Amino acid sequence: MKKPEKDTVISITAGTIVKGLAILLGAWVLWILRDLVMVVVTSVILASSIEPGIKFLSRFRIHRIPAVLLTYLATAGLFFGLILGFVPPIVNEASDITQKLPAMIQSVDKNVLGDKNILSKAFWGENKASPASVNPALEDLFGRISGASDASQNVFGAAGAIFGGIFSFVLIVILSFYFAMQERGIENFLRIIIPFGNEEYAINLWERSKEKIGKWMQGQLLLGVLIFVVVYLGLTIFGVPYAMSLALLAGVLEIIPVFGPILAAIPGVILAFTVGGATLAAIVAGFYLLVQQFESHLIYPLVVRKVVGVPPILVILALIIGAQLGGFLGILISVPVAAAIMELVEDIERRKGMIV
Repeated sequence: MKKPEKDTVISITAGTIVKGLAILLGAWVLWILRDLVMVVVTSVILASSIEPGIKFLSRFRIHRIPAVLLTYLATAGLFFGLILGFVPPIVNEASDITQKLPAMIQSVDKNVLGDKNILSKAFWGENKASPASVNPALEDLFGRISGASDASQNVFGAAGAIFGGIFSFVLIVILSFYFAMQERGIENFLRIIIPFGNEEYAINLWERSKEKIGKWMQGQLLLGVLIFVVVYLGLTIFGVPYAMSLALLAGVLEIIPVFGPILAAIPGVILAFTVGGATLAAIVAGFYLLVQQFESHLIYPLVVRKVVGVPPILVILALIIGAQLGGFLGILISVPVAAAIMELVEDIERRKGMIV
């Protein structure tokens, strides 16, 4: 005899409605305050990233506050040292590239693509496919960029951009210093903002995420430096011009899995062709391929897949979403936030398994 099927009853109580409205209200508030949220999250991640340096200095019986100060000073010194050391030659190389780029593009068009101006049209359109018309276009572009920085063009816009950026930077430094100064500064902050009853889980989730975030940032920095050095040495040996700029581009684009090395190789191969023809271009392309294989099969899997646990496709999506929501800050915090979300998703899956 067939048992009668039980009807599924879905009841929506007043409490459920209130919780739903509270979640929607919270999401709306976070969206309105997204710039401030980006600053706070960046501060938390920055404070966590320097924690290994603080712990290292603590081994020498240095108190926490002096250790934090020394770590910040060392980080700032390294940052500004790199800027002073690399920015001037890279700016000179970039300026030189803008002068020679039209001729380089036309050379590739003529010798590789059958003088059809395919690359020139792709870069500058149908009516700007010759160096005579491209150079004024580049000059006009840089003139507009220079003019945009002049306060007389847009006083309020320029002031807002400058002071807004400075204010965000100063706020990030102050907040991250405050979080780092206290041994449990971030934990105390989480206890304040997390709803009652969920504080311990949130802190536990953060501790697990923090370990992954720290290892990812250290690994990503190491990866970028290694790729920069290898590409710079290789291009210098092969006689490719603008080796430093190309190497820096390769190091920075390492943050983009799969596509980053490909994007970095394109200008290097084009420049190699303009100075050494198809033979040098093929050699440089092979060199970039070797570097990409070394990075993809040895370093990147250890840094992202095993340490952070975020698949490459999710890293790409996180970078795109971060750029759309928060610009440069969004890009910086996108992968760490994705790592924390992955931890949360894994916890939810474990709970479902226990219930079933």
